[in-house]
Amino acid sequence: MKKPMSGEEAEAFVRKAYDRCLGDVDYLDGENADDTRMREMFVLNLEYFMATLLDRKDRMSMAHGLEVRVPFCDYRLVEYAYNIPAAFKNYRGREKGLVRYAMEGVLPEGVLWRKKSPYPKTHNPDYMALLSGKLRALLDGGDCRITEIVNADELRRMLDTDGASFTKNWYGQLMTVPQIYAYFLQTEAWLRRYDVIVK
Repeated sequence: MKKPMSGEEAEAFVRKAYDRCLGDVDYLDGENADDTRMREMFVLNLEYFMATLLDRKDRMSMAHGLEVRVPFCDYRLVEYAYNIPAAFKNYRGREKGLVRYAMEGVLPEGVLWRKKSPYPKTHNPDYMALLSGKLRALLDGGDCRITEIVNADELRRMLDTDGASFTKNWYGQLMTVPQIYAYFLQTEAWLRRYDVIVK
């Protein structure tokens, strides 16, 4: 079995993926630094975070027999929005201001002007307890696939300290610790479902 990556190797892997993604950015001549960074964030979000959100949307809706549409993810709208300067997107000082004002008279007022709410997100302590309990049971069960790629002692240390050692937001979400616990559980399910061989 191949030795798990060291912290330095993992950091180098992430940096390589990040640099590769930024290599796909189409920059505009004369663009200011803020707009350049927003353009990079746009591409990073499309490449990584959007795929995760759409996958979760599909799983959650289909599990309940619903078909959800995401009209603002239409590729034509996304391509158009890619070149809109950040200041225009925050029209009149409002996040998503341009799209909000453009949709006046089309969307219900309650939807149009509600405060942005990150998705998926929960700070419910019951959710944290559920995830940490599942992860601990998995580790204690003796047949844990994620320990083929993640250090079991570090996972236990994280669980024992309620994730105190994990202080950064991870993967663009606001949940931090519950998010990483959920990710480990999803990775375990993926390794098992597809019988992934770690070399």
